[in-house]
Amino acid sequence: MKDSHFFHISKPGNIVSISSLDEALEVVKTGGYIWLSYIHPTLEELSPLTEKMGIHPLSIEDCMNEGQIPKIEDFPGHTYILFNAFNYSKKKIIIEEVNFFIGENFLITVNHHGPTGRALMENIEQLVKKSVVNTGQGPAFLMHIILDLIVDEKFIAVEAVEDDLNNAEDMMMKDLVKFSLSDLQHLRRNLLTIRKSLFHEREIMLKICRKDCPYISEKAIFHYRDIYDHLARFFELTETYREVVTSLMEMNLSLLNNQMARSANQTNATVRRLTFITTIFMPLTLLSGVGGMSEFSMMTGPEHWRIAYPIFLAGMALFGFLSFLWLKKMEKAGLEKEDK
Repeated sequence: MKDSHFFHISKPGNIVSISSLDEALEVVKTGGYIWLSYIHPTLEELSPLTEKMGIHPLSIEDCMNEGQIPKIEDFPGHTYILFNAFNYSKKKIIIEEVNFFIGENFLITVNHHGPTGRALMENIEQLVKKSVVNTGQGPAFLMHIILDLIVDEKFIAVEAVEDDLNNAEDMMMKDLVKFSLSDLQHLRRNLLTIRKSLFHEREIMLKICRKDCPYISEKAIFHYRDIYDHLARFFELTETYREVVTSLMEMNLSLLNNQMARSANQTNATVRRLTFITTIFMPLTLLSGVGGMSEFSMMTGPEHWRIAYPIFLAGMALFGFLSFLWLKKMEKAGLEKEDK
């Protein structure tokens, strides 16, 4: 239990370290309350809480199981609260659970090591010691300090998601070809994960603000309302970002369709030009084939070839020019008909 720390907090707010659970139970009889901070504990380390503190065994099991949704449950003698801490790294949101057991004269926190290998609330003890005035007022105020730290880290994660969303939008507008739609899919999944957590945590704060938890006094509720406001704002931001992601996906599809339409139009224009040229030269090819077999010189006489062939070439040029004018007129008439 080297990562776990026990403290006795007196009414003036003095914090004294305690070496064991049994010592904590003896010291709390003198007044104040105790804070048992378990960091990455085993089931064997938490089991004594059932017998000595009256913690329900199902809550102990919840502390060891990952992937649960935030919740608040009332038990005889204590209230169990499960909250989530966010960690956003390498474009992926990581959810870590923080468990609270709050009673009349105790607060128990259970959390695990984060993705970096350090405790999620590594510096919480120093922060608590700086807030002597609030911590001396009871376990509810101490829990507020811890929750406030967790919510601040949520803001950092939400801001990181927003930055990635802005970068994805800039990348899509800058270079559509190199832009990967999978980035938007990852952002969408991260936002769904964040939204799911914030939705349930907001409900927890709502119940606390309604005075449903008997161990959080009316004086402390004012502090929890501030946390509720933060969570509600983060939830609204998440909803807005989800709409932005949806809009970006639709924009990406529209831009791709426009790009494909431009390519198709360029292909159609090229085919039209080639068809135009082919249509002009097809009759000229026929005439040149006839002339190449000396049919024209035979009709005019072999002795007139010096005059016959220039006239033949001039006639081909005139025929090609007239074909060009006729085709342009037909094309113009077709475009005017489409416009109508």
